[in-house]
Amino acid sequence: MKLKSLITAASAAVFLSACSGDHDAHNMHAEGEHIGERSFSAILNPTEGNEGLQGFVMFEDTPEGVFVLAHVEGLEPGGVHGFHVHEYGDCSAPDGTSAGGHFNPHGRDHGGPDSSERHAGDLGNLQADDAGMAHLEMIDTKLELSGPNSILGKSVIVHAQADDLESQPTGDAGARILCGVIADADVDEHHGH
Repeated sequence: MKLKSLITAASAAVFLSACSGDHDAHNMHAEGEHIGERSFSAILNPTEGNEGLQGFVMFEDTPEGVFVLAHVEGLEPGGVHGFHVHEYGDCSAPDGTSAGGHFNPHGRDHGGPDSSERHAGDLGNLQADDAGMAHLEMIDTKLELSGPNSILGKSVIVHAQADDLESQPTGDAGARILCGVIADADVDEHHGH
């Protein structure tokens, strides 16, 4: 299992370092130089009919909350896409519906990432640039990486349309275009004292 986690983390680091722009400070996150107590990752794969899309998401515990880094390529230039953690770590259905609904362990209404009333998995939207690349970095205070409401083993979904941040129960974000299962990205051999 450690080897698989190492390969996943290394793949994410390679993907990040290949990205254009000035994200050198955040490459250090992917390479493990500033890893918090726990870190998870999800490699995003396209659903049927959405070949050419790819991406990943990394989650890391910090004192302020969970640091979320998402990077997706191949999107429609300028497009806005709903971005959520879903309840099941199952991306086997061709349309991604096997991932279930939004992760909502507290039985709340849907909302935006800054709403007081929201699903734990409501992370808002990804905004693609003119090249069809979306890059998001945020701190989220509702996600949990440990305990009974941990997102480990859940999935990340990117939707075809924007999340309007209010329609119930999903924000009217449309079809699922990318899906990835959240796995443990911790490669520290000394974490189990």
